[in-house]
Amino acid sequence: AAVNRGGIVAESQNFTRSLANEPANLLTPLKMAEAAQKMAAEFGLACDVLNQPKMEELGMGALLGVAQGSAEPPALIVIRYQPTEGGTGGTHLGLVGKGVTFDTGGISIKPAEGMEKMKYDMCGGAAMIGAMRAIAQLKPATRVSAFIPCVENMCGSRAQRPGDIVTAMNGTTIEVLNTDAEGRLILADALVYARQQGCTHLVDAATLTGAIVVALGHLNTGLFSNDDAMRDRVLAAAKAEGERLWPMPLDEDYKDYLKSAFADLGNIGGRWGGAVTAAMFLKQFVGETPWVHLDIAGTAYLDDAKPYAAKGPTGLPVRSLVRLATDWKA
Repeated sequence: AAVNRGGIVAESQNFTRSLANEPANLLTPLKMAEAAQKMAAEFGLACDVLNQPKMEELGMGALLGVAQGSAEPPALIVIRYQPTEGGTGGTHLGLVGKGVTFDTGGISIKPAEGMEKMKYDMCGGAAMIGAMRAIAQLKPATRVSAFIPCVENMCGSRAQRPGDIVTAMNGTTIEVLNTDAEGRLILADALVYARQQGCTHLVDAATLTGAIVVALGHLNTGLFSNDDAMRDRVLAAAKAEGERLWPMPLDEDYKDYLKSAFADLGNIGGRWGGAVTAAMFLKQFVGETPWVHLDIAGTAYLDDAKPYAAKGPTGLPVRSLVRLATDWKA
């Protein structure tokens, strides 16, 4: 049984790594959705893809604002696993992953050096697809759904500008002070949608900030949470799987950094505490739902090979997410 489980999880982690390795001209948002649909069909999962008109109907202004600068249309992938019998006390675990298939930074354009690595900005979304691949085979008693907002952040003629104001699905207005802080915008709408779909607990993973790399390097993933019990569940799952997570602060005072003169929130909080303010931004969209945010910007891919991992995408945090679902007790 252990060998079988190990094989399933390893294959799913490698599936995630292979997806992340695809160049952005071949893995567009719609192609990422196709890959998810193919995986779901193979392993008996339900998979829906929300297109741009549907997102407009739902009022996902934060997500669509990021997508509008690209010729590639956006997609919101929804993958659902339903246990065959019973369930863990009505628990519905929601996994939300950032799926920016390429990130130029938009009008707030990134430096040219290293920009080729921005094909990896969908590693959080790829991890959720890989986790669902393993969950479908291991069949935990917990209901699990994954939500992967997929966009390309480009600086075309229709791209949003610094200073634009968008309205998220829950009615929150956001001043876009920096178009390169796009991941939190697409995650905001995805988190609201996940709650609307009945998720009782949430985990998101995203290559969200360079600030977390400054803080923790390439060894630990930053963990932020609004709920101690949920934080401890995720930490225990990660420890069992050997994936290193480090709890970070999320004091309410950090919200002051996100003040805007013209909207409910700014999408950045200035130079200091960038990873924390990004997490605080996301916190505004989860309400009272127990939630963990994993900033994998420093751990989603490696620039150099290690004795235990090849150069390139790592597939984190697939193992932790699978363990979280399979070990869940009400």
